[in-house]
Amino acid sequence: MYYFYFDASALVKRYTRESGSDKMLFLFSNIPLARLSCLTIGAIEVFWICVRKQNDGRITNHQFERAVTLLRGEVINTQSDFKTISVPDSLVWSSIDLIETYSLNSVDAMVLRSALDIATELRSTGDRLVLVASDQRLLRAARAEGLQVFSPEIDSQQILIDWID
Repeated sequence: MYYFYFDASALVKRYTRESGSDKMLFLFSNIPLARLSCLTIGAIEVFWICVRKQNDGRITNHQFERAVTLLRGEVINTQSDFKTISVPDSLVWSSIDLIETYSLNSVDAMVLRSALDIATELRSTGDRLVLVASDQRLLRAARAEGLQVFSPEIDSQQILIDWID
């Protein structure tokens, strides 16, 4: 079974219209929320991106309200099945090597370290993790570390269909 782990660059495409939003809509429509996850800091970053887009006029007040209502209901609400993963100090410190190796920013390094840890855990039960991101540096680093990746801006929806079936 496939599980999907998002960084903010991909997750925001679920809530505001961008290149790749159609693939995020497909994913959220066809995969149970219980198999979708992100870092808590990623969820708050998506909220911030929505605020920024409203402030600079890329989305209307109505689009903003709709986006954050959906984000709260699917991701931020603790009653949702979507899994948000906290950022303990141990994750922060264990991400340092990824910053140096791949020149990642601190949040991307934490996303990658967390994804690697989750992927290891899932493999023990025969399941697989896919890191969903639009940041090309993060995607390259994840591939180099042996993770399966999906870019909603570049990859085809057929890949998602194959993973779902």
